[in-house]
Amino acid sequence: MVHNSKECSSQLLPIRDAIETLGGKWKLPIIAALRLRDCRFKDLQRQLGITPKMLSFELKDLEQNQLVKRTEVNGSASNVVYSLAPYADSLKDVIMALHDWGTQHRQHLMGVKAVNATAEDAHCSNLLNSKA
Repeated sequence: MVHNSKECSSQLLPIRDAIETLGGKWKLPIIAALRLRDCRFKDLQRQLGITPKMLSFELKDLEQNQLVKRTEVNGSASNVVYSLAPYADSLKDVIMALHDWGTQHRQHLMGVKAVNATAEDAHCSNLLNSKA
């Protein structure tokens, strides 16, 4: 079957959109942290070890994509809480699929059939499954 360039581009566009929305070093860790609990900016910064500038940039991007909700407490712009927006629930299967594929890929690269779960793996697994 022969595909033309326009067909290929239209097939790749949703994948590019998803990668642009979730890609990078910080977006998934931010989503995982907010799956556990709502957080203030400084709490997220401390928990993730991210610079204020980068956190601000990533939160704005996630908010524009309707995955994170920014709430001013008592109407004060200096007192803000971040939480997952309802639309973020649509990511649960995507994140689990990435987790499963990543585990399989790591095993493939290492030539190992079974990977022992570390404490960090268990913690991350809890992040993926919490607040569902």
